[in-house]
Amino acid sequence: MASIFIKPNFSPTNPITNTSSTIFNPNNALTRSPSFFSYKLSRSHQNIRCCSVSQPNRRPEYIPNKISEPKYVRIFDTTLRDGEQSPGATMTSKQKLDIARQLAKLGVDIIEAGFPASSKDDLEAVKLIATEVGNTVDDDGYVPVICGLARCNRSDIDAAWEGVKFAKRPRIHVFIATSEIHLKNKLKKSKEEVMSIARDMVSYARSLGCNDIEFSPEDAGRSDKDYLYKILEEVIKAGATTLNIPDTVGYNLFNEFGQLIADIKSNVPGIENVIISTHCQNDLGLATANTLAGVNAGARQLEVTINGIGERAGNASLEEVVMAIKCRGKELLGGLYTAISTRHIVMASKMVVEHSGLFVQPHKAIVGANAFAHESGIHQVPVTLLEYTMNSVTEGIDAIASTRVVIRGENSHTSTNALTGETVHCTFSGNGAGMDIVVSSVRAYVSALNKMLGFKNSESLKNAEESFKVPA
Repeated sequence: MASIFIKPNFSPTNPITNTSSTIFNPNNALTRSPSFFSYKLSRSHQNIRCCSVSQPNRRPEYIPNKISEPKYVRIFDTTLRDGEQSPGATMTSKQKLDIARQLAKLGVDIIEAGFPASSKDDLEAVKLIATEVGNTVDDDGYVPVICGLARCNRSDIDAAWEGVKFAKRPRIHVFIATSEIHLKNKLKKSKEEVMSIARDMVSYARSLGCNDIEFSPEDAGRSDKDYLYKILEEVIKAGATTLNIPDTVGYNLFNEFGQLIADIKSNVPGIENVIISTHCQNDLGLATANTLAGVNAGARQLEVTINGIGERAGNASLEEVVMAIKCRGKELLGGLYTAISTRHIVMASKMVVEHSGLFVQPHKAIVGANAFAHESGIHQVPVTLLEYTMNSVTEGIDAIASTRVVIRGENSHTSTNALTGETVHCTFSGNGAGMDIVVSSVRAYVSALNKMLGFKNSESLKNAEESFKVPA
């Protein structure tokens, strides 16, 4: 017979006072392993924090081509542009607006709202976001930059400007390929032609009245470095304020990409007058590592997406990058910090899942269903004493009544100690939904599992179950 162990996790300094009900939904539980299931119950949005907690630093005044605080890192979210390019992830204008509002609440510095020239619908969505989110002041007095993507041609740039110009802080992001393979097979142009186009189109974008221009040399990670230095120098002269260095096909290793950023910083004249940015794809599973290598080498804008969604294997994940900086920035990255309000990460993740239809795998760092779950008893026992013992990142002190349900059966890795230890009692308030409802729901689910999986009875588990008394 399978048994249950419910380990409530809540801060004693944040008692449950909300009257909203908490309902256990077994349909949302993990169903991949017959020996272990985990489900978290929370009556409010979870706050994410890490074991290295410090007072938040203030966001410096926004200036397009400089950051007054050298340790501050801008977060550029491209969920609504690159993220939406994931197959099957098309969203409506209303859904994009919802996500843009959540991104603003999250505290991102720049929201890339779309690719206006790609379709009329995308143009209208960018306009809507620029008008509403791009003019909304947050609690700290900040208004996010609204950015539109454009290829290096006048019609694209005109469409991008039409989309973002109503924002308080508009940005046009222009790009053109610079790698030998792209020049030869995609653009069919010489290096000199591409350099001239890039220079002229950055200048044209500035002439429209936009003083915030980002330039990306597509496939920079596979481009000839000397040519890359030269084209970046030319677009700086033409008026670019941010230089974004993309590893477009996820080709670079982290030491390689970090060195690329360092070399650009050392070899491009005028680089001190612009912001260096990174944009890393995840084809080799290194997007987050490469992004962190880039910021460690001197980049001060990081392009990311919620849940790491994007073309092919996706992009650097906002939640992973931000939490890595928050947890290790002071210790290993020289005190780097962002303005992201991490308590809004989980809500942003869930909203993107709902609107895009792209589900998060259970083992996804930070936001996956298994991110804070432990099956091994060697891990479970320390966690019951102090969560940071086995987690570098955990729910924050504002995460009220976060609950784990562990189901142990034959061949499980859960130790008896974890199941028979001292029980922590907790109640769930609101509209008559109490612990009795939660536990009865769990027990019904366990009963169904027993019939399907034929778990054998265990005396120690039986004792553990009996030790958890539910009030009538």
